[in-house]
Amino acid sequence: MAAARPWGVIATVAAVAVLAVTIIGYAAFASWRGTRPWGDRLAEISGLTDYKAQKPAWLTQDHKEGPLDYAVKPSVGGDHNGAWQNCTGDVYPAPIAAENATHSLEHGAVWVTYRPGLPAEQVRQLEERVRGKDYTLMSPQENTPGPISLQAWGYQLVVDSASDERIDTFLSAARINAGPEVGAPCSRGITDTGTAPPPSAGG
Repeated sequence: MAAARPWGVIATVAAVAVLAVTIIGYAAFASWRGTRPWGDRLAEISGLTDYKAQKPAWLTQDHKEGPLDYAVKPSVGGDHNGAWQNCTGDVYPAPIAAENATHSLEHGAVWVTYRPGLPAEQVRQLEERVRGKDYTLMSPQENTPGPISLQAWGYQLVVDSASDERIDTFLSAARINAGPEVGAPCSRGITDTGTAPPPSAGG
């Protein structure tokens, strides 16, 4: 008489094998997604506005003194002050001048903005993504298009909550990469707050 097959053991081994293949496959897929060109990763973000494609003429790069008018608020690029806003993971407690922040975007920074009055817990979650991370800066700003808005050179993403996973995708893809002056510094910038740009020191 043939020995009975240990079906329970076989089923368990098969289930473990399927799980292992699934985990390995997902890890490989996630790794592949993370190594794709940054522009492709940005383009897949739902709700992203790509001004590089829609309004390339807006993204001029001249240095100009005094207040400037930006078609998009917060700014996503264009002429700007000669001094950039320090963007080495700086969290500013008050609004900053778009003219200086725009220069930071040119260097490859992502500018995270939020409406004053955003719940403190959400502000904290945003701070955790920014503080100490080079090529990022954060500030409250009036007249944002939503509760939270992220800006890189030529790109904007508006979300309702700091728990939105698209924030991390945007930061990962756009930080350092999106600016036309990749490799330009984020340190040694100005740290002033206030919406009026200070006199330019060049840069």
